[in-house]
Amino acid sequence: MKAIIIGGGIGGLCAAIALQKQGIEAVVYEAAPELKLVGAGVGLAANAIQGLQKLGVAEEIIARGKQLTALVMLDGQGNIISNMDTQPLSKAYGVNNFVIHRADLHEVLAKHLQPDSLILGKRCAQVTQQDDQVQVTFTDNTQATADLLIAADGINSVVRRQLLPQSQPRYAGYTCWRAVIDNPGVDLNMMVSAETWASQGRVGMAPLPGNRVYWYCCINAPERDERMRQMTPQQLANYFEDVHAPVPAVLATTKPEQLIWNDIADLEPLQKFVYGKIVLLGDAAHATTPNMGQGACQAIEDAVVLGQCLAQEQTMTAAFAKYEKRRVARTAKVIRLSRLLGAVSQWQNPMLRGTRNMAFRMMPKFITQSQMEWLYRVDF
Repeated sequence: MKAIIIGGGIGGLCAAIALQKQGIEAVVYEAAPELKLVGAGVGLAANAIQGLQKLGVAEEIIARGKQLTALVMLDGQGNIISNMDTQPLSKAYGVNNFVIHRADLHEVLAKHLQPDSLILGKRCAQVTQQDDQVQVTFTDNTQATADLLIAADGINSVVRRQLLPQSQPRYAGYTCWRAVIDNPGVDLNMMVSAETWASQGRVGMAPLPGNRVYWYCCINAPERDERMRQMTPQQLANYFEDVHAPVPAVLATTKPEQLIWNDIADLEPLQKFVYGKIVLLGDAAHATTPNMGQGACQAIEDAVVLGQCLAQEQTMTAAFAKYEKRRVARTAKVIRLSRLLGAVSQWQNPMLRGTRNMAFRMMPKFITQSQMEWLYRVDF
């Protein structure tokens, strides 16, 4: 059996590893002409680490990142809204609340592919299905043929848009900046992932190995706002100048070339991920807002489950049906909850924010923990 995978991101590489472990010839076609070690931080919860263990790459990845002990939410003055000790969940479900530079994660995954199974500079233009084969035409007019195709080409998936022209990214109402920087000498708890819910917007920070800091901030804004696109680190620091330390200092010491900006969007949950011999995976199937930290995690789950289904079932049709059954409802729930959490955390109305903060402070810890546990109980 031969598989074509469109997209060499986290989901695409994990899918290739999963299929190759089953003896399937899997080739990844990536549009980028080279794999640059860029990007910001990425959080991996216990469900993702469980998946990486199934793929046989978890130990190497854990060695490149950092496991944290708590998730803390603060108000604009630095007062605690919620402080969740993640160590009990780690004991129950394995390594959890783990952060790594996206480039490091990508590098480890790419190393585990079979030789010559990652082809760069190949942008998908069109897919066609005929008889027992699926064919891809690339923008350079070359073609490739296989028994199945996995579309792992992100929220703006060319393959999904061909299959489902009506499935378009939907803007969440806020825009986001991210960066990884060397710690500028600020006082930062090196074991905690913290997010501040201020009147201006949200700012999150997490420590990375090598005395680095991954930060992001989200501001309510119109979609594709040119003023937002042109914001500099110093302008962001000025915007958040009234927020507790070390937020303004971290933003201000970021170099312009370290800044990554994009509007936040997701997909309306789909009813199907399988279309003949084409399977949607990762953000191409179920792009979610980053509020639950589950984008990469769900893509990893997809890859592991797809590999298992192909190994367990006698026919490709049965395997795909099983994959769809195991993935559609779960990922739809993540999309809905993540979008809701993002909307609530971006509230600007002072009364709503005050009520929200009080509710979170009063919420029993076991409720918060039980809400997380459904994510970590994966059917691997």
